[in-house]
Amino acid sequence: MATVEWAGASAPVGAAVVACSGLRKAFGERVAVDGVSFAIAEGECYGLLGPNGAGKTTTISLLCGLLAPDAGEVLVAGAALTPRTIAPKAAIGYVPQEVALYPELTARENLVFFGRIYGLRGARLRARAAWGLELAGLTDRADDKVDSFSGGMKRRLNIAAGLLHEPRLLVLDEPTVGVDPQSRNAILETVAQLSAEGLSVLYTSHYMEEVERLCDRVGIIDEGRLVAEGARHDLVAAIGQADRVEVAVDGQADPLVRAYRDLDNVLDATAVPGGIALNAVGGARLLPALVATAGSLGATLTSVEVTEPNLEAVFLHLTGKALRD
Repeated sequence: MATVEWAGASAPVGAAVVACSGLRKAFGERVAVDGVSFAIAEGECYGLLGPNGAGKTTTISLLCGLLAPDAGEVLVAGAALTPRTIAPKAAIGYVPQEVALYPELTARENLVFFGRIYGLRGARLRARAAWGLELAGLTDRADDKVDSFSGGMKRRLNIAAGLLHEPRLLVLDEPTVGVDPQSRNAILETVAQLSAEGLSVLYTSHYMEEVERLCDRVGIIDEGRLVAEGARHDLVAAIGQADRVEVAVDGQADPLVRAYRDLDNVLDATAVPGGIALNAVGGARLLPALVATAGSLGATLTSVEVTEPNLEAVFLHLTGKALRD
């Protein structure tokens, strides 16, 4: 996708573009969303994570005005959003998980069609369609039918269609599913650029590394409830996860395991094939002590790997499930 200037969002930095409060939605006896509240600031990329069936899609549908909540409210730029309101919806660009384009139309014809739906006309419509083609990196394929495009090209064009009317909030639901690595990286770079230029983004993904790369804050939803919210480092700190340190040992591991367990900030040490695995606080700072202790016992460390806790660990701790379950 091309690097192009974003001309949208105009509210002061830090202002809440969207705020959800006490959202609840049930389908018969099943409660899909239960008291969800969060806000997204101007220029913020907010990641919404949850296992399958956790309530993410229903939450997004409520936030975009596609469903009416049983309780609670959604404010977009300070205005109440319901399925019947028009003005607040115009501030949202929604890019669904399934590609929403007409395969028999060309790339340009798709953008013009969606631009007309958004109320664009004349020179403004032509300019925004050209902007969208450049954003998607498809200017040279503007007059080719969409059904001739790869999955990544379709995804990029779909994102461009969601931005034609210069919304203040872009909602991306699994935008990189099924795309090639080059298109995936282009989509991530474009989302980061748009967010840096003031566009607010709500981002869902089954790829934790995407969320860690893009999102300023993360909300974790499970069984319809928002069970945690915050910046990545705050969430990790809140659950008290320790670093994992893996050392490869040339020599006897068992005496070293016992010695390592006595070191300050080592929570546990276990012999594993080829070496020792430790759970420790501040793993990187322990390296001198690990090397010195091994030397005192006649062993040599041939490699040391420190893995800091991440969002995957937080997610598993809070939900008991892996993200892709």
